[in-house]
Amino acid sequence: MTNHDQAAELRKRLNRLAGRRAKTIAVVSGKGGVGKSNISLNFAIELTQNGKKVLIFDMDIGMGNIHVLTGQSAVYSIADFFEKGLSLEELVYKDSEGISYILGGSGLSQLIEWDESHLSRWLNDVEELQQQYDFLLFDMGAGATKEALNILMSVDDIIVVTTPEPTAITDAYSMMKYIYTHGGENAFYLLCNRADSEREGQEAAKRLQQAVHKFLGKESFELGVLPESTVVKKAVSAQTPFLTAYPNAKISKALQEAVRIYRQGQGESLNQSETASFISKLRHFFVKGRR
Repeated sequence: MTNHDQAAELRKRLNRLAGRRAKTIAVVSGKGGVGKSNISLNFAIELTQNGKKVLIFDMDIGMGNIHVLTGQSAVYSIADFFEKGLSLEELVYKDSEGISYILGGSGLSQLIEWDESHLSRWLNDVEELQQQYDFLLFDMGAGATKEALNILMSVDDIIVVTTPEPTAITDAYSMMKYIYTHGGENAFYLLCNRADSEREGQEAAKRLQQAVHKFLGKESFELGVLPESTVVKKAVSAQTPFLTAYPNAKISKALQEAVRIYRQGQGESLNQSETASFISKLRHFFVKGRR
């Protein structure tokens, strides 16, 4: 074992002894085109700028674009976990912003076909990664497959991204209902993107909150409103996160405020030692789904 390997193993052991466990967040939307992946990336960057270590799992099956938004070249995806036997840690990319991420690729579609060996490796690898980061952020696909549902029901918190459009609100509600009616007990956090005004975004979030409360009997929490902004398109074209390229833009300030609200609210007040761990819940749902 090399000195580097010994140092890495020592860090893992110290993290285990310290009981370190990353908080898990899933970012979802009811439909595509609402800016979910862009928000996931910039949310993670703001957490990093606040001194947190963040790993993004790009779970947009077959259409992952986190690496495109950052201008990075992608060599490996989660498919290589299955096809080449690589560990999840070997699939981690690190960019200049200090963000780490794993691409979803097409491998997740094989989730339902996993044998016991695949499942055991996946859970062990994720558990190892949880001990190395403060946050694991899952950028989910626009839909909700049975495989993705297991992850959604296991994470600590779910950030639901919508826009003021009625169809986007309806689809966001359908996603929340789908998760809740399948047994998800997560906290829902709402983020309204591409609003023409603060008022429009707040009204959209309020309608969604009221529907969730009335029909599901569940509370949800508003993180804020992100305005429609031309700088987002410019940043995407330049393959640079808008928070980095335009830190003083209104959307950047709004995103920073959303992260602040999340961190100061229930997002970090959850006492994880008193809750079932992400891994134990994930194992439960996967095993249950295989029966």
